[in-house]
Amino acid sequence: MPTSTPSTCTFAFTAHDGTELAYHVQGEGEPLLCLPGGAMRASAYLGDLGGLSAGRRLILLDLRGTGDSALPADPSTYRVDHQVADVEALRSHLGLESADLLAHSASGNLALLYTAAHPQRVRRLALITPTCWAVDLTESPESRLADVRRRAGGEPYDTAIAAYERVLAAVAAGGDPDEADWTTAMPLAYGRWDETARAHAALSPVQKNAEASAAFAGPGAFDPPATRAALGRFAGEALVLAGELDSNPSPALAARLAELFARGVTDVQRGGGHFPWLDEPRWFAERVERFLATGA
Repeated sequence: MPTSTPSTCTFAFTAHDGTELAYHVQGEGEPLLCLPGGAMRASAYLGDLGGLSAGRRLILLDLRGTGDSALPADPSTYRVDHQVADVEALRSHLGLESADLLAHSASGNLALLYTAAHPQRVRRLALITPTCWAVDLTESPESRLADVRRRAGGEPYDTAIAAYERVLAAVAAGGDPDEADWTTAMPLAYGRWDETARAHAALSPVQKNAEASAAFAGPGAFDPPATRAALGRFAGEALVLAGELDSNPSPALAARLAELFARGVTDVQRGGGHFPWLDEPRWFAERVERFLATGA
């Protein structure tokens, strides 16, 4: 039996290795499988994706070790390529021959790997501000800095840019960035640093599994040439939606990802950041729904 709130029901199923995974259902209509980013952040941060649940039945998966899903017995299964089997188990559990798939941020990689492995199971693929490690497309530190510096000239952005510079410098030196710098840089992830964005960002530390996040893109997770070749054979439509103000991916990198698909399209949400459904919910929901309904 599900547990429920007025708008959300929570269910569970068992993955191939015995790990119990949870998913949350919102709305009515055609199902849309939704994979959260983070990496490895509980799906609650997706909300109802700007009102997309008005016309879709959102199936929001809590990846293993996050949200209401159980911790796996083997932490090595946090690596993203191992989680492809979790998405396939969810599809089978739901009794769907194929389904539309939406993925945000780091889980863009999970969706790319799943589509490459099970192309016949994906009807349409919506990639929302995805990172693209699985196909070896990344932003250089220089391009990221150039993107975020476009927002200079006032607070909180000047302070956030300085913190982001320190983060990138620490990574370049092979060290771990200061968590305080990551927190200070968070306004750069949003189109508007308003009350909604601040509350959304504040939940990230408690919603993310840090151990799982560190293992997500670990050594051996990706085979970019094989994944690129498989995606080129994918017969369905793919949308890559970028935020105008996002630096990872930038709109230019999102366009390069879309070009890997035979039927790939890209779009840029004006004024959008890394969480575009918060910046302009109505535009976001209408754009994604149009793609899911028509492929355009």
